[in-house]
Amino acid sequence: MASPLVEILDTEEVVSGKLCELVVSKANSAIKNRGIFTVGFSGGSAAKFLCDGLPKACTDWSKWRIFFCDERHVPYDDPECTYSIYKSNLFTKVPLSEEHVFPLNPDLSVEDAAEDYVRKLGTVFTDGLPRFDVLVLGMGPDGHTCSLFPGHPLLKETKKIAAAISDSPKPPPKRVTLTFPTINNAACAVFASCGSSKADIVQQVLEDKSDNPLPAARVQPTDGEVIWFLDKGAASKLKQASQL
Repeated sequence: MASPLVEILDTEEVVSGKLCELVVSKANSAIKNRGIFTVGFSGGSAAKFLCDGLPKACTDWSKWRIFFCDERHVPYDDPECTYSIYKSNLFTKVPLSEEHVFPLNPDLSVEDAAEDYVRKLGTVFTDGLPRFDVLVLGMGPDGHTCSLFPGHPLLKETKKIAAAISDSPKPPPKRVTLTFPTINNAACAVFASCGSSKADIVQQVLEDKSDNPLPAARVQPTDGEVIWFLDKGAASKLKQASQL
């Protein structure tokens, strides 16, 4: 597995632009080579960056298949719903068919919603373990990514490709998340973190060689790459960075 590639950029705006540029480049390459592009989106600042930049993308949106790295088990009209953030700020602004977007079904119990999401993944990834072209991941101040939190039993999940969580330490407690078997089967996983408030956790994730690494540090695709786009604030406590 490759070491993380870290690129330190001047501003949040440049980070946002580089993230979108990478996603579109990977999309167009996958479409050219295989006729389809598979991507997982996250909420938080990643959603802001993608919704700001992707409406301007030059790409064949009919070939995109969009999943969510994790999702809160809330109704679509809840402001916490990641799918609805993208629907309002991206999906309605590009020529993307709703049948190519795969949201969580909040009308099911969280356990059934997770099983339903596994089924949805199987309609696109027909060969078993999903291999996403790109997963756009977020990282919380505790080092969590997706809805995989420090010390949680789901960190040790080895069989399920997506799973329910009912005891998230961050509200809302019920969520569905991709698991590490799926995350670490991706061709590319990318983080974009900005601000000096992230400096300590970025340094810990990228440079602390603990025997019990934080969830974001466990993102290590076995046959792929992991890329970090950081602004100067987020990178301010790194001892070194290998440039892209």
